[in-house]
Amino acid sequence: MPTRRAFLLGGAATAGVVVAAGVGVEQGVLPGRPFVQARLGLNGADGVIPRDVEPVPMVTDSFASAAREQDVAWALWQPAGTPAELPVVIALHGLGQDLDYLDQTLGLGAYLAQAIDDGAPPFAIAAPEGGTSYWHPHDGDDAGAMVTDELLPILDDRGFDIGRIGLLGWSMGGYGALRLGGVLGSEQVSALVASSPAIWTDADDASSSGFDDAAEYEEYTVVGHQADLAGIPVRIDVGTGDPFYRAVQDYVQAFPREADVTSTFEPGAHNAGYWRRMLPAQLAFLGGRVPSTT
Repeated sequence: MPTRRAFLLGGAATAGVVVAAGVGVEQGVLPGRPFVQARLGLNGADGVIPRDVEPVPMVTDSFASAAREQDVAWALWQPAGTPAELPVVIALHGLGQDLDYLDQTLGLGAYLAQAIDDGAPPFAIAAPEGGTSYWHPHDGDDAGAMVTDELLPILDDRGFDIGRIGLLGWSMGGYGALRLGGVLGSEQVSALVASSPAIWTDADDASSSGFDDAAEYEEYTVVGHQADLAGIPVRIDVGTGDPFYRAVQDYVQAFPREADVTSTFEPGAHNAGYWRRMLPAQLAFLGGRVPSTT
């Protein structure tokens, strides 16, 4: 039968494992680090959607997309009383997300209203439904071309300033923002934010939802193409409890020395709580860089 000393030693050993796990998590070296960090409560507080502002309302529409070979729904958040030539940020959702997720779960309209109340020059946000193909050509679905060749002309026809857009994306959409920023270049993109971008440094690890094989990964990866974003102010945020944390760190460190890159690596998971917490700073970053009509 175990003695009291055995129980005490066992408890000390357990405590030592927990402490060691904590150190390992902080250093980012433990397998299963995101799970352990969450269990140890190391992901920080969830962001809370602002309740003391009137949210910018989401208005939805749709168009027939040749690039996606289907009708595509899209949403627009336009602050009341703003001019027709308002600058616009294109928001790209993550895998498994939709327009309601951006509005209701992330609170995009409320955070936009708060950003403007806090002094950001007014801008609109437009978000299309992009499916699951990682915003590049994949299995006959090209959500990236849908944005560049179809949504932007629609916004132009409606009077928005698409000459120097912003880009904002989460997870799959964060990868999409980095990719489309490189496609459009600094002549058309004034700033971009990638929140917890889904980045893989090895083709074998890449999501099968967006990459059929190594050849497709090599064709559309953003890894090794940081120079494509030359001249674009870039902000990249990822939580230390995110499965993509290390890959994103490597990606950020590989930017050319002269690149205009802001990055944060703070406690957080790959979830809405972290994304909401980061939105005020991200919208302020975009608001200070997209062209102002005032």
